[in-house]
Amino acid sequence: MAELSDLLALYRRLIAARLRAQLQYRTSFALDSTGMLLISFIDFLAILVIFANVPQLAGWTLPEVALLFAITGLTFAFTDLAIGHLDLFPQLIRDGNFDLLLIRPRGTLFQLLTADFQVRRLGKAIGALAVLAYALANLRIDWDPGRIAMLLFIVPSGVVIFASIWVATICIAFWSVDAREVSNAFTYGGQFLGQFPINLYDRWLRRFLAYVVPIAFVAYFPALYILDKPDPIGLPEWLRFASPLVAVAATFVASAVWRIGVRHYQSAGG
Repeated sequence: MAELSDLLALYRRLIAARLRAQLQYRTSFALDSTGMLLISFIDFLAILVIFANVPQLAGWTLPEVALLFAITGLTFAFTDLAIGHLDLFPQLIRDGNFDLLLIRPRGTLFQLLTADFQVRRLGKAIGALAVLAYALANLRIDWDPGRIAMLLFIVPSGVVIFASIWVATICIAFWSVDAREVSNAFTYGGQFLGQFPINLYDRWLRRFLAYVVPIAFVAYFPALYILDKPDPIGLPEWLRFASPLVAVAATFVASAVWRIGVRHYQSAGG
């Protein structure tokens, strides 16, 4: 427990130092954040174009899909903020610089996760919050303690799920030079798929998003509970409450995959 407390304290100090460094360039920060915000709105504009031609999408209205979009966008924005630099990990493997992490006293994954922190990515979160405000303002939700708790806890759970997927898939770099492209298919691709109801997809893809790469637990299942909406697929109702458990399980899987990758890693000179 003391070791975990020390790691968290070290993490806070490292992130605070990186924030101070980035905020020294305020104009660049403002432009980058604005760009991220505009990207978020452009993505939502595509959904508005779809609903300009159809009243519903697979049984979901525009405010309901906006809720999915906002939850997925918000969780992915915070994940990208904290660990988006994992995309650069394959380059560390190719350059042999991963060897430097192996000889330092802290864990390799901890060192990698604290290597960067791009605060400009908060622009994505701001855009998602704006869409969330629109969705909640146009939905008739019978708020109770359970639904309020779900809305509060689903973002941390979703961040853990996305982060675990990112860590597990980027580990392909230990065996393949195309790791970044493969990982992006699951992370950025997962974000895109999670913005829409999964009953829109073919059966094999629905099962994949629910049971293999658990993107459906980021927004889809929690949104069903918040909206008090029957599942068009007919999956068990308890899945609506399983996101925190899925997040814990995903963390263990990602940690195991990382340890296996490090164990089988051969250095640049190996």
